[in-house]
Amino acid sequence: MVFFDVKLLPLLIILFNSVWSPSSNSISESLLQCLSTHLKHSNSSKEIILTRNSSAYSSILQSSIQNLRFLNNSTPKPKVIVTPFHESHVQAAVICSKKHGIQKRFQSGGHDYEGLSYVSYAPFIIIVQTIHIDVKNESAWVESGATLGELYYLIAQKSNVHEFPAGSCPTMGVEGHISGGGFGTIFRKYGLAVDNVIDARIVDVNGRILSRKSMGEELLWAIRGG
Repeated sequence: MVFFDVKLLPLLIILFNSVWSPSSNSISESLLQCLSTHLKHSNSSKEIILTRNSSAYSSILQSSIQNLRFLNNSTPKPKVIVTPFHESHVQAAVICSKKHGIQKRFQSGGHDYEGLSYVSYAPFIIIVQTIHIDVKNESAWVESGATLGELYYLIAQKSNVHEFPAGSCPTMGVEGHISGGGFGTIFRKYGLAVDNVIDARIVDVNGRILSRKSMGEELLWAIRGG
């Protein structure tokens, strides 16, 4: 059996403003205007920016909530959810959230006790999942919100002889799993999941997209666990 090396790519975003104030609406409008201005590679910002009036808002927000105590009206809800289709959309979210003082959250598998990927008591943003499998080069770009189950399923769709060495919980987020090492049933032979990360594309605080070559080996070393 052949095993994939994984390249990590962060990419769903949710913009939260948990505390209402007289200026919160103006902040939200300014944020929406900023996002619309910076979004590229899209014919319509409505496909990417979801407000509380959008039909898909609730289903996307609740899709990764594993801790049911956060499924109540008292849990802070995002003002905006951004579902990027291109890495430039993540750039826009980072740039605009920094400009307007809003925290960021990256939607993942939701396997934590405090709902860290979908709850904040200060204004914040979240980001979602897409996976690109390249059987020829035996690699995959995995965006930060993808789950292990989605990764395994798409690998199986593309190939009968490839696999990725990671855990057995299908709803576990790939990003969180890898950041903790990524123990699996075959790690003694093929290493931890993090050992198989060969590249990463990240958006830094200034909105720059960095890869292994441009970020430097030290940052990739840290991403892979140090």
